Amino acid sequence: MRIRNLVGNRAFYKRLFAVMMPVLVQNVITNFVSLLDNVMVGQVGTEPMSGVAIVNQLLFVFNMCIFGGLAGAGIFTVQYYGKSDDKGVQDTFRIKLYIALASVIFFIAGFIGWGEELIKLFLHEGGENLNLENTLQYGLDYLKVMLWQIVPFAVIQIYASTLRETGETMLPMKAGIVAVFVNLIFNYILIFGKFGAPAMGVVGAAIATVLARFVECFIVIFWTHKHKERCHYIEGAYSSLKVPKALVKNVTVKGMPLLLNEILWSSGMAVLNQCYSMRGLEVVSAVNIASTVSELFFCALYAMGTTVSIMVGALLGAGETERAVDEDRKLIAFSVFICAIIGVVMALLSPYIPRMYNTTDNVKKIAEELMIVTAVLLPMFSFRNACYFTLRSGGKTVITFIFDCVFVWTVAIPTAFILAHFTNMGILSMYIIVNGLDFVKCFIGYMLVKKRTWVINLVSE
Repeated sequence: MRIRNLVGNRAFYKRLFAVMMPVLVQNVITNFVSLLDNVMVGQVGTEPMSGVAIVNQLLFVFNMCIFGGLAGAGIFTVQYYGKSDDKGVQDTFRIKLYIALASVIFFIAGFIGWGEELIKLFLHEGGENLNLENTLQYGLDYLKVMLWQIVPFAVIQIYASTLRETGETMLPMKAGIVAVFVNLIFNYILIFGKFGAPAMGVVGAAIATVLARFVECFIVIFWTHKHKERCHYIEGAYSSLKVPKALVKNVTVKGMPLLLNEILWSSGMAVLNQCYSMRGLEVVSAVNIASTVSELFFCALYAMGTTVSIMVGALLGAGETERAVDEDRKLIAFSVFICAIIGVVMALLSPYIPRMYNTTDNVKKIAEELMIVTAVLLPMFSFRNACYFTLRSGGKTVITFIFDCVFVWTVAIPTAFILAHFTNMGILSMYIIVNGLDFVKCFIGYMLVKKRTWVINLVSE
């Protein structure tokens, strides 16, 4: 393939950056503040940081359930928007309400009933004699407060995802920026007891997150209902909660694999981390540091996934299939290129970032090594991610289900389990082997995208 077929013109990159930059800026700011948040908790000690990391891993499953559930309806939202069908967008918005409500009830009940047992799965003795009981209590204290942010988080995603899918990417970015600074400010005040407030440690970190969620929720709701001339679908959105049965069926068929995929994928990530935790509580802390830092460098990867979904999905909905194929190829190439550069930066910074944490030298060393591995593999992760969103933009959700979560549960998790329970292999070698398996996913993704079975207009008459 010629290089020029992978490079777009000025108009292409102008549209690309118009979609990507607001999402990227929001993600960068959010994850940078999350990193500062993580560092602040890390100043309290290794055990509090480990307890918070375990709970956040569990909450991550809920977050991905919301993302996956809403994404199924979002496929149709993008294509209805490309077709200029406001009624269709409104119907998908209502479907998102039902999906979010069911998810919130299920996970709140689960965390209240089995939160302690879930945290205990990650607690194992290591080489540094960290106190497991203290870590458990820190985790439970953090979880009790964090339950209050589940509802506003779900509402934020309903509104923000619909805004992005209908071309309004700036408002979710602005709301996210305000929220992360609210989180950062109250983290500083409540974790360390500044300006007369009590020093609340991990509970203070949780309260700050809850406050930030409610602020962000208020902003996206207020703006959307205040700008009905821009958000036509919100006019009368709550006057009736009826949704056409045919659309419910279509969203269920296309969306259920996405929902199951995100639940099984995120729970699969939790299981992988549980396998890593068999090497001791210090590994939980190191993986937490490496993961939090990596998320900051993954921002471009995630933003490009959203960009692929929106740009390609809108072209498919408008019936411009050949243009969709051409621009998708260029989007994938740009994603890999930009993530290769970011990977180099991440590798150069990896020796320095763990030093910001108040933890042991061993934890810092492990975190640095894991970050370098992630940096080297970042271009591969980018290609895999872009292929996934390409397939999803055309409604190939069953294929993405197999491509993503089936692979995790049938290949990655069994490999990690065997290495954790039946060998004495160190965490670094385990991490390299498990993450290196994604080379297989890249090959599968390339073949699926090349076959063009994803080139489908889902909303044609």
